[in-house]
Amino acid sequence: MKINATQKGILASLLMIGVSLLIYSSKHSFQNNLQYISYSIYVLAIIWSVLDYKKQAGSATFKNLFSEGFKCFIVVTLFMVLFTFVFLKLQPQLRDEMAVNFKKELTAKGDYTASEIDSRVAQAKDFFVTTFVSTAIFGYLIIGAMVSAIVSAFFAERKFR
Repeated sequence: MKINATQKGILASLLMIGVSLLIYSSKHSFQNNLQYISYSIYVLAIIWSVLDYKKQAGSATFKNLFSEGFKCFIVVTLFMVLFTFVFLKLQPQLRDEMAVNFKKELTAKGDYTASEIDSRVAQAKDFFVTTFVSTAIFGYLIIGAMVSAIVSAFFAERKFR
C-alpha cells in the first residue's frame, strides 16, 4: 500500500499530537527539550515524503520534490494549528498562568505604573490564543518550507550544460 505525502502528513500530525499530549501530561508544560521529539517527527515526515517521491520517480526536479514536501508540511501545519487552538481553549489556566508571569515580569522591570501593567496584562490575556496560534502557523510553515527546500535541493536532478 502506497502512502502519499498528504497521508504522511496526517500520520505525522497524529504522532506529533500524541507526543505533545504525553509531554504535557508528564511535565505539565511544553517548555522543555522533549518537545524536540515532536519537531523531529515533523522533519522526518517531510524528508520521508520527499525521498519516497524521489525513489518512485527515479529522477525529479526541485519543483516536484518541493511539491511533495509541501503536501506533507501543509497538512501538518493545519493539524497542529487546530490542535494548538483546541488545546488552548480547553486549558484556560494556561492563559491565567501567562498573565501572572507577565505581570511579575512587568513589575520587576519597574518601567510601568500599576494601571499600565494591568492594561498590558489584560491585553495579553485577550490575545493569548491568537498569539499562540499565529506563532504556530508561522513556525510550522517556516520549518516545513526550509526542510522541504533543503531536502529537495539536495536530491533534485541537476542539469549541467
